[in-house]
Amino acid sequence: MQLRRRHGRSMVSRARRMIATACRVLLVAAPLSACASFSRSTASPGSAAAQAPERGTLAKIYYWRARPGKLEEYNRYIREMAEPIDMGAQRAGAFISVATLVSHDPGTPWTHMRLFILRDSVQLAGLSAALEASGARVEPDSVKRRERSEYSATLRDRVGDATIEVLH
Repeated sequence: MQLRRRHGRSMVSRARRMIATACRVLLVAAPLSACASFSRSTASPGSAAAQAPERGTLAKIYYWRARPGKLEEYNRYIREMAEPIDMGAQRAGAFISVATLVSHDPGTPWTHMRLFILRDSVQLAGLSAALEASGARVEPDSVKRRERSEYSATLRDRVGDATIEVLH
C-alpha cells in the first residue's frame, strides 16, 4: 500500500516481479547450495576433499509426490532404505553428493526432490546403473529388492526428473 501511494502502480508491479524472480532463483539455488554444503560437511576434516571440495557440473533431480497420508512413512523409507543405497553408490564414485528436499507447500506438484550432484556426463550416464548395483549390494536377495520396490510404489508417485547444469 505504501509503495502504491508513494510511487504509483509501476513500482508495485516492478517490486512484485523482482520478488517473483528472487523466488524462482531460490527454487534452484537453495537445493544446489544445500548439496554444496552437504558435500563439504560429509568430508572428513583431514581429507583433501575437506580442503578443496569437488565441484559438480551437472545435477540430476528426481521429483516425487508422497501419496496422501504417506509423507512421514515416505520420509522414513528414504532414511532407512534409499539413503544406504545412495551412500553405497556415492562411495563407488557414482556421484559427488545427494540431498533430499521436502516441500510442505501444497501448491508444488512434488513433495520430495532428490538432487544428485554429478562431476560430468559420464557420471550422469552411469547413475541409474550405479544406484541399482548399490541396491543389489545393500540387499542381495532379488525377491526382497522387488518387495522393497513394490512397497515404495505404495508411498509415492513419480512427478518427473530434470538434468541441469550447475553454475559456479
